[in-house]
Amino acid sequence: METQNLNVIVEEIVKELRNKTSFIIEASARHVHLDQETVEALFGDGHELTPVKPLSQPGQFVSKERVTVLGPNGQLENVAVLGPVRKQSQVEVSLTDARTLGILAPIRESGDLDQTPGITLISRGGRINLDSGVIVAQRHIHMTPEDAHLFGVANGDIVSVKTPGSRGLIFENVVIRVSKKFATRMHVDFDEANACNLGKGMRGTIYKK
Repeated sequence: METQNLNVIVEEIVKELRNKTSFIIEASARHVHLDQETVEALFGDGHELTPVKPLSQPGQFVSKERVTVLGPNGQLENVAVLGPVRKQSQVEVSLTDARTLGILAPIRESGDLDQTPGITLISRGGRINLDSGVIVAQRHIHMTPEDAHLFGVANGDIVSVKTPGSRGLIFENVVIRVSKKFATRMHVDFDEANACNLGKGMRGTIYKK
């Protein structure tokens, strides 16, 4: 019995140490963020997004609303709309998605939409052409201020992240984003998730050469 208790204590210590030196990696599927004007153009005057599932970042959610993203050469159907509404509409796709659509989407941080390509969004009730807003999201880590201090990083820092497993790799050019509003998570798109064989609960570590 004493040996079993000791093993439990050791496992808890190892788990705590692991959590203090690594962070969960999540795959972010293609999705759109909409401003209120675009919400109403697609779903009707006065329409508000309907939450159906909370996301790991506090206050953010997957909504019931879905759209088709139409490009010059192809389209992506049943694309999730994430809430809450934003000041400017934004479409986040992978590089593979961008090729399907037939556009050259730049790799950008969320919200950096200057000189980005436009796209057409279609719903059952409407259609709208966006002049800009399509990006491939730069891989990033949301961090609380406490975790940023723990990891020795600051908002805007660029780091490398190592992943474990049979297809473990090192992600370069990962931007740190620090806010009291965040929960600590690394986000990659599906191209990147497939490259490292991302599974539920996989944790990454900051890699220093």
